Amino acid sequence: MESVQQFLQGVELDHRTAALLTGAACGMGALVVLVRRVSSHQETKEKIERARTRRDESLQRAEQAVLQYRESHPMTNSAPILTLSLSELTKQLQEGLLSPEDVFYSYMEKTLDVHKKLNCCTGILLESFDQLKMVSSNNEGLLYGVPVSIKENIAYKDHDCSCGVVINLDQPAQKDSVLVEVLKRQGAIPFVKTNLPQALLNYDCSNPIYGQTVNPHNLQKTSGGSSGGEAALIGGGGSVLGLGSDIGGSIRIPASFCGICGFKPTSGRLSSQGVRPIYRGQKSVLSSSGPMARDVDSLALCMQALLCDHMFFLDPTVPPIPFNKQIYQSSKTLRIGYLENDGYVQPSPSMARGIREVKALLEQAGHTLVPYSPLKLSHVANELLIKGVLADGSTTLLQNLEGGPVDPCLRSQVLPYYLPKWLKKTLSFLLKPLSPRGSAVFNAIAGVGSVPNLWKQHAAVEDYICETIENWRRCNIDVLLCPVIGPAYNFLYCGNATHALTYTMLYNLLNFPAGVVPVSKVTAEDEEELKHYKGIYQDYWDMVFKQAVSGGEGLPVAVQCVALPWQDELCLRFMKEVEQLVKQNRK
Repeated sequence: MESVQQFLQGVELDHRTAALLTGAACGMGALVVLVRRVSSHQETKEKIERARTRRDESLQRAEQAVLQYRESHPMTNSAPILTLSLSELTKQLQEGLLSPEDVFYSYMEKTLDVHKKLNCCTGILLESFDQLKMVSSNNEGLLYGVPVSIKENIAYKDHDCSCGVVINLDQPAQKDSVLVEVLKRQGAIPFVKTNLPQALLNYDCSNPIYGQTVNPHNLQKTSGGSSGGEAALIGGGGSVLGLGSDIGGSIRIPASFCGICGFKPTSGRLSSQGVRPIYRGQKSVLSSSGPMARDVDSLALCMQALLCDHMFFLDPTVPPIPFNKQIYQSSKTLRIGYLENDGYVQPSPSMARGIREVKALLEQAGHTLVPYSPLKLSHVANELLIKGVLADGSTTLLQNLEGGPVDPCLRSQVLPYYLPKWLKKTLSFLLKPLSPRGSAVFNAIAGVGSVPNLWKQHAAVEDYICETIENWRRCNIDVLLCPVIGPAYNFLYCGNATHALTYTMLYNLLNFPAGVVPVSKVTAEDEEELKHYKGIYQDYWDMVFKQAVSGGEGLPVAVQCVALPWQDELCLRFMKEVEQLVKQNRK
């Protein structure tokens, strides 16, 4: 009996020991997790601080250099230099009427001034000061002596391409992107990198590293995105030419918001080597780099400069098709399709008015205008656009956001992405009778689910492109006039109003070249009409869009011009026609 009692006491002791050991292990585990989290948070904080310090130091050094130049060149007058178009500027530089130094320091000084107001730059490229000293040896380039701004995700050796996410910081590019190399070969001087939204897939312009970029026409509005730093800087007068990138309207929307011109070429017309996306491998909705400037001629000149033998040599995957000036300079009348409303998102009053006014001007000029409607857009918006970009259920996007805070401009957009797939599907089912559009969105963000489904999705995109081209042929149209999102939004609405991207993202899916031209400004009558805006679905998203564009009186209004794939010069020629007719009408 005594031995049994001793055994039971031992067992009881073992239980207590096990419990103590288990408790200690859990405590240690919790401590390790806590330490890791604190360490990760501290590492993130230090990364962000280093990036901000690099930016601040580059701005300070540039400011000192500008002051020194001003002291040694007191007679230099920047004002007339800053008013010149790119065509005028290049002409005067090549003829020796202006020195590259005067032009460079004039724009550097203006950039520093604009950045203080708009927070549009992520860093001055200090190497540009060295390039300036050597640029005279390349005075035959089409962009000789022209300072050029570039979006932050375009590689420049020894500088980060963070795409606004912390995980990409402290990874400087090993070499220049092909586009930067070609710019330099053409005599241009890339001198500043510009801001973008966190993770690129958003049309605001804010991230936890560099903060919010604001609109040059109204500091209480966003510049748009994702090439928002470019649009703000050019719209504010700090750059005469910039390079952006566009996967859903990322050149065209900020151009619209900031009252400048922007062009998305056919994907593949310009090299994408060294232009960093937030993730690679997505093939349904294609990205494209392109120029941004104050006028269409500047866009055309930039395309002409980039489409040269040097780019075709550096990147043999680009078709060796030089810029066709004959098509760009053509004056033959066009047969133009047009739409005011895409049938999925009711345009704001100023968006629709812009189309009506430009349509009238084109008709007066002798062009033929034909009504046009995009095919089955409510289906395409979710099954091809959203499912194309988020085919993996947004897994890769969320991985890129790890290790840092999610910016307020992106938070409402990505919050549903974190839900498990079964819950997305359940919400899609439950919302079907209440909100058809909401139901379709939740189904789309769940992704395609399997590799066979991904192939089916790719095939569906190919079929839709063919159907759309056939529809253009039936309508017998050369180009298309359609709205672009506008006017500039109030802050923190872009993430809630992704449905409006159908106006621009459709042409990334189709791989049609598309560009934006400013044509008007928001009037008091537009604002009054907006009060009665209901939307097509009269749902949450329609209400959000109305709130986003409210208070826009005086802001720029733009239209969008589109052409078939590889007809980039025709698209630019159409944009030029619109620009000229609007200018003549104002006079």
